[in-house]
Amino acid sequence: MSTPAVPGGPGLFTGFTKLCKGLAVVLVGGHILVQVFPAVVSYLALIPARTIPFAWNLITAGYVEQTVYGVIVSTVGLLFVGKLLEPIWGSREFLKFIFVVNFITSLCVFITAIALYYITQEESYLYLPVSGFYGILAGFLVGIKQIIPDQELPLLKLRTKWLPSLAVLVSIAVSCWTTGAATYLPTIIFGTYISWIYLRYWQRKPETKLKGDPSDDFAFSSFFPELLRPVIDPVASIFHRLLCGRSESSNDSEDYTAAGAPLPGSDPIEASRRRERGARALEERLAAERLAAARSGQESGRDATENV
Repeated sequence: MSTPAVPGGPGLFTGFTKLCKGLAVVLVGGHILVQVFPAVVSYLALIPARTIPFAWNLITAGYVEQTVYGVIVSTVGLLFVGKLLEPIWGSREFLKFIFVVNFITSLCVFITAIALYYITQEESYLYLPVSGFYGILAGFLVGIKQIIPDQELPLLKLRTKWLPSLAVLVSIAVSCWTTGAATYLPTIIFGTYISWIYLRYWQRKPETKLKGDPSDDFAFSSFFPELLRPVIDPVASIFHRLLCGRSESSNDSEDYTAAGAPLPGSDPIEASRRRERGARALEERLAAERLAAARSGQESGRDATENV
């Protein structure tokens, strides 16, 4: 199968799903709300010292962008990446992914802030308002890595499987030069990791009744260069046993059978088929966009001829 090209042309700005448009309205509306009523940040953003009793901010924090730059990046990322992921996963699964990743990421940020306070006794960790869609955007990159890992970005000459790793690396590098890194760096790191856990172990496949993606190409060590994988794999196997109750190095009979029945999430063939479906869906979408662009060009040329 040929590798699909990256979207381009006039069709790039069409085909956004209704769900993504609705979520984009929520992001823009949340930003406008905190600009008009700044006090709302105290109730919607994640402020660890106030999370109890304001526990709802574990959910709302992910949809509140406090800066214009943040709302633009989040809205654009949601619309364009959602246009690829939602048709493949389905609207219900896409929304579930966003909710689960957002909630658990916020919970991890909350626990980290409390731990840092007890370690350093710095009250700033308790009262710094943390919010934004960055964790979910990082999770979207993990979804792209899973579906079309070998797609090459023409501008960067980089395969999409490295996008999550690159995003985390750039975020860490930028955090060394900015003072506001605490508001987004933990969210991006946890968003990347939680989304990988969700897709690796939890995501259900209704058509096969399996869970997760056990393929080697989507292993935790695949986020790192080949040189580091011998070091990463033994550590990752510990968490693998905790999450699914078996070692990464289990033999085929342990992985694929249990009293004659397949174990959930143990079918690498399904993982390969999912990537093929992702590439095929992207090819079909690109073909439709190119056709729409060609028709638009023909109509424009016809109108110009008639006007002359």
